[in-house]
This record gives sequence, C-alpha cells and structure tokens, in this order.
Amino acid sequence: MTDNKANELTDEQRAAWVKQQYQKANKHLAEHEILFDTVDAPASRYLAPFVAIWKIKSQDNKHYWVLTGNLPSDVTTIDNAQNARDAVRYFAMSWQIKSANLAQASEDKIKMDFAALLQQRAEDLYDIFDNEKLWPSVS
Repeated sequence: MTDNKANELTDEQRAAWVKQQYQKANKHLAEHEILFDTVDAPASRYLAPFVAIWKIKSQDNKHYWVLTGNLPSDVTTIDNAQNARDAVRYFAMSWQIKSANLAQASEDKIKMDFAALLQQRAEDLYDIFDNEKLWPSVS
C-alpha cells in the first residue's frame, strides 16, 4: 500500500473521510452492542483514505480498538493491543487466521471471495503496521 493517494486528498476531503469513518465505527460498535462514550483522539490514527484505527471508551468504561476504512470494520478489546500500531498488527494476524479458516471450511463462492478479500486486507494491514514512516510517534 502506498501513501501517495493520501497525499492527494485536500484537508476538507480528509476531514470528511475521518468523519465518515467515525460514523462507521459508531455503527459497528452499536452492531456489537457496545455503547460509545468517547474517542481517545491522540491514541487513534487515520491513514485516509485507507484505514482508521480508533481507541474508544464505551459507556461501561471499557476500552476498544475499532478498525474502519477501505476494509471490513472490526473491533477488539484494548487487551489485545497497547497502541494503534499494535492494533493494526492484531487485526492483520486475526484476519489471516479467519481467512484461512473460512477458505478451508467452505466451498461457497461468496465465502471464498470474502476469504480472499480478508486475506488481501490482512496483508495490506500488515504492510501498514510494518511501515516505520507511518508510526513516528508510536513506540
């Protein structure tokens, strides 16, 4: 994944994309019966128009990482990653396992296509995790 496209967005387009991803994150949380309270903006990261990783506090005072963007949305507890970069790696590894399990368990074309998409997005996420230039302030 290159970051050239991200540089082509205007500030207004980038802000609109982040707002759209915020709405997707809230919707995804609601679908998982997690009631949103606040976003830890300094801990969250946005690589428009590819991926946003949100650190969210729920109304019951639990913390989550929520992934949105040009990929399937996903959520995990804060226990699985200390920071946004680790969360990206967690999702990449998790999706590789899910993709392999799905591909082995199904002959359905739609499920096989989803497994292939999930595998590709897992590889894209790992490339993002592995790109040192994208994580200057994350140790």
